[in-house]
Amino acid sequence: MVTKPEFDPAFLSQARLGIISVLITVEEATFPELKELLKLTQGNLGAHLRWLEEAGYVNVRKEFVGRKPRTIASLTESGRAAFKCHIATLEAILRNGER
Repeated sequence: MVTKPEFDPAFLSQARLGIISVLITVEEATFPELKELLKLTQGNLGAHLRWLEEAGYVNVRKEFVGRKPRTIASLTESGRAAFKCHIATLEAILRNGER
């Protein structure tokens, strides 16, 4: 009997997968950096960051530089572990398909 792989819904969205992929390679990224890298609208990026933050995968910090607000996102340990598990599931699928 073949079992269906368990995927984390956080990584089934192209936008959220992109956010996590960026954050796993850098310590943190600003909102404008993520917006530009991923070619997302402000509203779309904000919604996906909020989704990931509520899941506990991303920390979102807001601060002021001078009088301008800055939003900075970073990956949590939980987010890093969940992403590694997602990648391991994909690798297992690939290994099974190469038989």
